[in-house]
Amino acid sequence: MKKLRELVNMARDSGVKTLALTSAEERSALEAVYLAVKEGIIRALLIGDKERIWSIIKDRGFDVRGMEIIDEKDPVVAAQRAVKIVRDCQADLLMKGLVKTADLFKAVLDKDIGLRTGRLLSHVFLVEIPRKRRWYALSDAAIVISPTLPEKVQIIENAVTLMHLLGVNEPKVAVLSAIETVNPAIPSTLDAAALTLMASRGQIKGAIVDGPLALDVAISKRCAQVKGVKSPVAGDADLLIVPNVEAGNLMGKALLHAGGGAVAGVVMGARKPIVLTSRAEGPEGKYLSIALGVFLAGRMS
Repeated sequence: MKKLRELVNMARDSGVKTLALTSAEERSALEAVYLAVKEGIIRALLIGDKERIWSIIKDRGFDVRGMEIIDEKDPVVAAQRAVKIVRDCQADLLMKGLVKTADLFKAVLDKDIGLRTGRLLSHVFLVEIPRKRRWYALSDAAIVISPTLPEKVQIIENAVTLMHLLGVNEPKVAVLSAIETVNPAIPSTLDAAALTLMASRGQIKGAIVDGPLALDVAISKRCAQVKGVKSPVAGDADLLIVPNVEAGNLMGKALLHAGGGAVAGVVMGARKPIVLTSRAEGPEGKYLSIALGVFLAGRMS
């Protein structure tokens, strides 16, 4: 995959999937769902406030063929119903609408109706940088607030699984920090060094892992040369692993709003794909995230 827009064709090849959008009374999410329905990659179950959903549909002049509305005004209950629908295989993937992420994941992690697998859930954000003429994966910028070393292993494994499915057979993984040397005063450098050693000894498979690396060194060969950093990953990273959700959130939003390229994001580690996007993200990014989720659903079925 050279460009994220190719996700649409990859989704189309996976066959039409059913998407459950929870708290569907959110304009940009509905616009993205409508684009995906019109493109023929999904059918949509819209769970939420029926009156508000219809208001947006009428205002935008959407054709409702391929969409079904399930009336539920309470966003917490709507999340529970959407998760159960996916759990019961009435839908192939779940998408967050106008509901708090914490409320959605409380339902996702519920022992009775949830989508738990025993693995850590983590978010993978794909972002295309036109200036670099390529795309990167970033994880985790949305779910795991302050990951421990074992959690970082699973974050890498989840993201590497996605990269393999996208055709990157041996992704180069940069474990990010502020510097390229181990400094006990910066805990993320210790974790990065440990992850690098674990990968070299086969405890993390299917990827080339190196760190600590600063962001500039990870994505710029010139910066790596100037700083004298010799690494199989430096300047050529495919996957960027951030030290915590604060760093990931800041970096993800900076790339999204300043980079100007295409974006897509999905949660890995659950029974079914979960499309999780920022409320401020436009319809195009949400549409590509749906395409990514559909592609994954095709590989998980």
